[in-house]
Amino acid sequence: MQWIDRITSLAFSVSILLIITLQTTSAQMGLFYVDANTGSDITGDGSAGKPWQSIRYAANQIDPGDTVLINPGSYDGGITVDTAGTQTAPITFKSTGSGVIIEGSGGERDAFFITEADYVIVDGLTIQHADRAGLRISLSDHVTIRNCTFIDNVRWGIFTDFSDYTLVENSESSGAAIEHGIYISNSSDYPTIRNNRLHHNHANGLHMNGDISQGGDGIISGALVEGNVIYENGTGGGSGINMDGVTDSTVRNNLLYDNHASGISIYQIDGGSGSQNNRILNNTIIMPSDARWAINIPDTVDTGNQIFNNILLNQHSWKGSILIAEPDQASFESDYNIVVNRFNTHGNDADNTNGLSLTGWQALGYDTHSIIATADDVFVDAAAHDYRLKEGGPAIDAGTTLPDVPTDLDGHNRPAGLGFDIGAYEYGSTGTTPLGPVVYLPIILAGL
Repeated sequence: MQWIDRITSLAFSVSILLIITLQTTSAQMGLFYVDANTGSDITGDGSAGKPWQSIRYAANQIDPGDTVLINPGSYDGGITVDTAGTQTAPITFKSTGSGVIIEGSGGERDAFFITEADYVIVDGLTIQHADRAGLRISLSDHVTIRNCTFIDNVRWGIFTDFSDYTLVENSESSGAAIEHGIYISNSSDYPTIRNNRLHHNHANGLHMNGDISQGGDGIISGALVEGNVIYENGTGGGSGINMDGVTDSTVRNNLLYDNHASGISIYQIDGGSGSQNNRILNNTIIMPSDARWAINIPDTVDTGNQIFNNILLNQHSWKGSILIAEPDQASFESDYNIVVNRFNTHGNDADNTNGLSLTGWQALGYDTHSIIATADDVFVDAAAHDYRLKEGGPAIDAGTTLPDVPTDLDGHNRPAGLGFDIGAYEYGSTGTTPLGPVVYLPIILAGL
């Protein structure tokens, strides 16, 4: 049994080495505190007992790996972060509890500005009443925004430009007076927009725009948009989700309702190419009577897009589930959706001269397995915005198997029954996908 003893000894040695490495790394990283009520930027040293007073000051003191813990209170905006972290030593700004409020822009355009600073984390802040963006990310890759709230900022809740691998999760953005809840712009590739609430913004809930006029390739590629609840946007025009020059991206498990322009628009105006090769999967989209189309693909260059397992309902009198420009149709795929009996191949949402029924649409080769249904047929209580699936409803087990949608909007496993359900929710599923062996390493280390 000597080989067992050797393996045990080796495992113990590796664990000790990891602990020493973690302790050494931790010792090299600073932990600083900010308190608007008891701190001082003159006499404070950033410790828990002598915190600094302003986030602005703290942002100028940090190095890679540092964490700034912010106590509840009201702080002036106009914060600039221009020190970069690294993959193993990010810079973190984190609230210590609810009630950390950044108020206004402090004489700057944006309340919180991350510029040329990779690997920055912002966690748990409320940012409101900025003159332009609540938070702007510029020329900065691998920035994470989580558990934040953006309220009544003048133009955008969050704005990015030329910044790759942005992650926005578990946050809320509402009340943008001029434009969007979240705006991913200017060739910002590989963004992940996950589990957010985007509502009551004047234009889009989420706008992704490559904008070639600003430089770069004008394309946003590799986006993942999942698990978001997007509602009551677009009174000034703009879809729940806009995709201009967006390619090779996935939009899945989102709930969109009561948006007053279109649901999801896939197009080219400012982008460096058409919005191509995107997968729109297992979303629930309910359009009100004053809206446009649930899925809007109006341009001839928006090719290779796929629409599967979505609920696409519309209360408008003649606008319906899918509008697409006729030349796009050769590479377009759509099936296994819950729809209304209205489609259009004209590419103009103000023109009903090329309206089609589901039968006419199916004659073109689309949605051969899709089902016409009403909200009352499908949902537990659509009037109360409860869009979980009704027992025995037509969406249950009626979807196609999609390996790249393993869970639903609540994180529950798919499928729960005989097959995939249609829409953002999976009926009867309560389990979640396990994280796998990666979770065990911290447990082993803690045990030592």
